[in-house]
Amino acid sequence: MNSSSGKRRLKAAAVTVLALAFSATACGSGSGGTGAKGADDGTYTVWDPYPQFAKGSAWVKLLDSCGAKAGVKIKRTGFDTSDLPNKALLAAQQDNSPDVLIVDNPVVSTLTEAGILTTTDDNKLDTSGVDPNLLAAGQLGGKTYGTPIGANTLALYYNKKVLKDAGVDITSVKDWPTLTAALAKAKQAGKKGITFSAIGTEEGSFQFLPWFWGADAKLTELDSPAAVSALTLWKDWLGKGYAPNSVLNNTQTTSWQEFETGDYAFAENGTWQLANAKKAGLDYGVLPIPGADGGSAAAPTGGEFVTIPVQSSTGRYATAQKLTACLTSTQSLYDTDTTLSYIAPTAEVQGKQLAADAELKPWVDAVRAAKGRTGDGLGTKYPRISEQMWKAVQSALSGSKSPKDALAAAQSSVK
Repeated sequence: MNSSSGKRRLKAAAVTVLALAFSATACGSGSGGTGAKGADDGTYTVWDPYPQFAKGSAWVKLLDSCGAKAGVKIKRTGFDTSDLPNKALLAAQQDNSPDVLIVDNPVVSTLTEAGILTTTDDNKLDTSGVDPNLLAAGQLGGKTYGTPIGANTLALYYNKKVLKDAGVDITSVKDWPTLTAALAKAKQAGKKGITFSAIGTEEGSFQFLPWFWGADAKLTELDSPAAVSALTLWKDWLGKGYAPNSVLNNTQTTSWQEFETGDYAFAENGTWQLANAKKAGLDYGVLPIPGADGGSAAAPTGGEFVTIPVQSSTGRYATAQKLTACLTSTQSLYDTDTTLSYIAPTAEVQGKQLAADAELKPWVDAVRAAKGRTGDGLGTKYPRISEQMWKAVQSALSGSKSPKDALAAAQSSVK
């Protein structure tokens, strides 16, 4: 592995993009320590975005178990997701990167361009079993910089009682026109149609992307006719009362809370709400988000990548590789993804998940159709594009601009 000072030097452009995409919240639960590490001092650092998992949790037990198998102790720190990228950049500047770094998948391209991640060619991580569409989020310039630990994505939850009372057969919902017809029937029956998040943050872009991609629009052409059709769909839903005006401020959490009232036919949300759906006692089902003309629309992939940062002491890589291979083994992926409500990144583990819970099938289908937000060679260009996208959505849904004019302004700003 090449650990030259050139690789370790952070690139200003990458840091600038990171500052645009993520805001440091100072919510980390501690630092990995200071000072350069020796070739093998018997203790290896792992940073992850799971501060909710304390000592004694299944996740921390897995880390300790992988450390024991590699013959080392693990010093683990859990950071807030939005804080971790900046912590990783600062650590790289100080030549104090963790041995294993687990980050949200859109961050991989930024850290890669900053020169602080090793490639799978260098670190010998085996990614051959990973679904290509999920692995793409960690690829840049023909090289791969890590492996996914799991994935989540978006689909449509639906309330079976609301649809039954409205006379809607869910099997009839196959594309945008049939979905819109179902929303109209729900409203006619005195209920509400659909809730989602269109807030002016990455969450808003995340939720808009399935409709954007479902129209065959491309992120490099925000003002294309296909893109306009997707934003027009959302605008029309608000105009006809099929979706509430609250979507402008809804996060994915508050949108879910609206669905939990039992008044809505549909809610766009993710795998992470499965436990809440069961706890709420709703008679619900899950449907992949339909494309404009049918089929499943590509939804954006969520979930984290396990990466191995560049170290000045190359003698640490072999053990870091063992730790990462352990964390992403078949059994570890199954255990971890069950804990995190993720769909596994490999067909083998997806099969084990389906054998244990057949109701996960719509989610497995959605993940298999999903796309990485930084894919298609966008890399660190994505945050700027996303910001203009959510601004366009806000402008159109608030009525300050037409969908066409809002997206034209967005494309102009990106250029």
